[in-house]
Amino acid sequence: MCLALPVKVIEVGANDTAIVDLGGVRKEISLALLSDVQVGDYVILHVGYALTKLDPEEAEKTLALFAEMNAEAGAAS
Repeated sequence: MCLALPVKVIEVGANDTAIVDLGGVRKEISLALLSDVQVGDYVILHVGYALTKLDPEEAEKTLALFAEMNAEAGAAS
């Protein structure tokens, strides 16, 4: 199974890299497949690569859904 997640770009670095945030976890990723990514943009992340930019509203809805599912899973255990 493959999973692609929306992440927020918090820093754009050299050599087509960026630092992204996903729920407090920060990770360096590759922007080699995209152009014109800015701080504050949301991108779809898969295996360390940003695949596409994502509408901020859609990204926030998806992240809220993941958080809700995580909270429900925690309450069930």
